[in-house]
This record gives sequence, structure tokens and C-alpha cells, in this order.
Amino acid sequence: MRIDITTGLLEDARQVCSPNCDRRSRGETISLLVIHSISLPPAQFGGPWIDALFTNTLDPRVHPYFQSIAGLRVSAHVLIRRDGEMVQYVPFHARAWHAGHSCFQGRECCNNFSIGVELEGCDELPYEEVQYRRLISLTRSVMENYPAITPQRIAGHCDIAPGRKTDPGPLFDWERYRKALK
Repeated sequence: MRIDITTGLLEDARQVCSPNCDRRSRGETISLLVIHSISLPPAQFGGPWIDALFTNTLDPRVHPYFQSIAGLRVSAHVLIRRDGEMVQYVPFHARAWHAGHSCFQGRECCNNFSIGVELEGCDELPYEEVQYRRLISLTRSVMENYPAITPQRIAGHCDIAPGRKTDPGPLFDWERYRKALK
């Protein structure tokens, strides 16, 4: 998996530009990878709804759940869908709005120094084999291009926002994932 370091884009990802991002502070070192999960509506997969959420085009009339999130302005750098498709919303050098109120090793505002990767999933269902393969490949490429990110500087959303977030959920196989990065 190749990242164009000049543009901050993955070469083998579908590109969908999210307006929900901004510039990182000058001199900021990208030093954290945050793993999330998302499904829209909850526990339903496929469809255009994640793209719509991250591009501020989600129609709240389509599903009752969408009414509760219609005003959100959020994004992630990359989504890995259940079938392994990778979608990039924000270039890696830009700040995506994925972590919200967060703290990692005493440092708050994780969006400032992190890359956010969403897995299409939920807490109640295991992730697909292809998602692990793509996540491992992406993580290796991210660590190669952003050397301040090490296996010790990879966290779940639940780790940086405990009590507020649970993703990537109890069925995410951290042991398998971390072992594959060695």
C-alpha cells in the first residue's frame, strides 16, 4: 500500500473529499494512529451513508437515527469497508475531525497529532478477515511514512475517550493485529 507523501493520499483508495478537516499546526508531528468503528444506520453495512456523513450531505429524513447525528461535522482519514474497499476522506497531512474530546498519554486534542482510521463495523459483530488484512497493510505503510507512529502509539477510540466511546469494540482482535505488526 503506497502513500504519496506529497499529497498525503493513498494510491489505492477511493477518494471522497470531506470538508470536515483543517490544517495541522505548523511543525506538528503525526504520532498517533486511532482505530474507530462506524456503521450507518447502527449495525447496518454498505450504502452511501458514511460518505454522506463525512461530506455533510446526510439526509436526516432517510432514517430515524440520522436525525440524532444530522448536525455532526466529523470525518476520518480512511474508512475500511466490510468488503475491504478503502475510502480516503482527508489527506494524512491534514487534521481530520475524528477523535473529539480525547487524551493520549497526557496529551489532549488527539486530532492535532493523529491519523484516524474507521472500520465499518459495530461493537456486536466481528470484523471481516479482509478488513484486518487491509488495516495491517495500511498501518505498516503509515508507520513507514510517519515514523513517530509505533505499535505503542496505536490506540482505539475507546482508549483516548474512555467512558465516551467504545469503538472499535470488544470484538476487535487487538492481539492478532499487534502481532501482525511485529
